[in-house]
Amino acid sequence: MEKCAGSSSVPDADLIGLFVEPLNRAGFVYMVTGSVASMLYAEPRFTADVDVVARVTAPEELRKAFSAPDYYCPPVDVIAVEMARPLHGHVNILHTPSALKADVYLAGEDPLHRWALALRRRFEVGGREIWVAPPEYVILRKLLFFQEGGSSKHVRDVRALLAAQGEKLDFATLERLATERGVGDLLAEIRATPT
Repeated sequence: MEKCAGSSSVPDADLIGLFVEPLNRAGFVYMVTGSVASMLYAEPRFTADVDVVARVTAPEELRKAFSAPDYYCPPVDVIAVEMARPLHGHVNILHTPSALKADVYLAGEDPLHRWALALRRRFEVGGREIWVAPPEYVILRKLLFFQEGGSSKHVRDVRALLAAQGEKLDFATLERLATERGVGDLLAEIRATPT
């Protein structure tokens, strides 16, 4: 089991307790990704939500794990529509008292999700065990999000991940996956200009 690579700060315990613990209790196969994963592998920064990739086999399972009145979880028919997408299925779950949010990406038939879920890593965060996407996946998704929306926070996170993980990264796989998804040049540019 891994510990946080960043400073002694850990991702907001509320995000883990509110959104990851219910997945653990319900027995979902999942992995935390996005900014929370980036913090665990590299350096902490503020985030108000958590990104999770999960295998969901029935809409009712997700609604049972995140039930009203504490959570807003989309209706069964909405989850079913998203589950039917072979790629890019996605739902938002809101913790109504705090307004904190989880973006749940449905694993579906995405080969990238399948690859990453097979290599997910177990971390201890604030006394809780959670499953986290491999750092190569986190970097790749940050590159794709930057390409889609242009937010500089994704480039900053990629630089921090590259610096913190260094030789521990499987660069050959990362470069292959990035090239296949059209962000190989972006990865090379970020690596060439680390600051």
